[in-house]
Amino acid sequence: MTKSVAEYDFMDAGVIECPYDFYAAAREEAPVYEVPGAGIYLISRYDDVRKVLADTGLFSSNFADDLNVPPSNPEAAALYETGYETVNTLLTLDPPRHRVYRSLVNKVFSNSRVEGMTGYIEAMVTELIDSWIDDGEVDMLNRFCIPLPVNVIADQLGVPRSDVGLFKLWSDASASRLSQFADHDKQLEDAKLVLEYQRYFKNVIEERRKEPQDNIISDLAHARIDDGRLLDMGEILSILQQLLVAGNETTTSAIAGGIYELAQHPDQLQKLQDDPSLIPNAVEEIVRYESPTAGIWRKVTRDTELGGTALPEGAMVMIRYASANRDERVFDDAERVDVCRHNAGDNLSFGRGVHFCLGAQLARKEMVVAFEHLIARTGNWQLAPGKNTGTHWPNMLLRGLKELHITFDKR
Repeated sequence: MTKSVAEYDFMDAGVIECPYDFYAAAREEAPVYEVPGAGIYLISRYDDVRKVLADTGLFSSNFADDLNVPPSNPEAAALYETGYETVNTLLTLDPPRHRVYRSLVNKVFSNSRVEGMTGYIEAMVTELIDSWIDDGEVDMLNRFCIPLPVNVIADQLGVPRSDVGLFKLWSDASASRLSQFADHDKQLEDAKLVLEYQRYFKNVIEERRKEPQDNIISDLAHARIDDGRLLDMGEILSILQQLLVAGNETTTSAIAGGIYELAQHPDQLQKLQDDPSLIPNAVEEIVRYESPTAGIWRKVTRDTELGGTALPEGAMVMIRYASANRDERVFDDAERVDVCRHNAGDNLSFGRGVHFCLGAQLARKEMVVAFEHLIARTGNWQLAPGKNTGTHWPNMLLRGLKELHITFDKR
């Protein structure tokens, strides 16, 4: 018998790991669901999520102050006090202020510029596949899914690829800090890594102010806003932190999740091998099904009502992309992977409106090129026996596999 929504504890790690029965119950019984004892409302239906995204006046992105509570570990809290404070720039600002910062990086991720990067991304994908193509088995997460987007964002920022291992650690720490799931020891580890990130990029920013180059950090180091002032260090670090997380965490998770699902659904992989022109649509289906950004916050600015539920001024709501993308009212047989799905592109994984994902086109380009080359050069994907748990890092906002080991045939 299917459980009712009240029988689930959304904050339980098991539900976060496998939330889809809970989402289905919420969409049916309580599409705007107040999580008991948590003080948050979950928005689970597709149409309601779109309404929230569209109304920035009623559902504000200026929620950082409500979430930036000191960690329970006093040593970690003390460490954060020695670094730069988090500054509202992209993700946590509303129009018109949001546009001030977004305009500084828009050109880097324009459609024309991303299209011009195709050959560069193809060369990187080829190099990565060449390194393991003759082995028959690969740690796909660490030898493909992570290095591809991390290398791309490192090149765009203008920092050495030799440091990408650090970027991954710092990005993971930032995501963990947001997750609210870090235990006592992990909070301290995250704090140390966030401070390392700040020191590293502070030095790079100062170097670029002395010696400009053609990259994102240099552009930000010399950008002027408001009355002509330079961005301060906290503002630049905030933008870079968001680009690091968005530029590698979500793309890594989407590529890995797609490979994981195709390995378990050989009929879908065969369709792509038979007709590679389906790959762009398959990418949309993968980001729908996997929803690497599982949710995001909004704050209610005045008393209102949504989905038959009263929302008081000041309430925190969490948009659940991962639920909206499996809403059976929009996607037929939504719990099934279908690379031919006619409306896969209607997914909300990149958001909508003024906060539409800045790097959406770059992420799509990386994924399309990645799957084109993987499918052209390998086949018979299977999960390596005994090496995959199929579990994800515990996080309310992001969803990424812990490991991905694949066996394959060389084509």
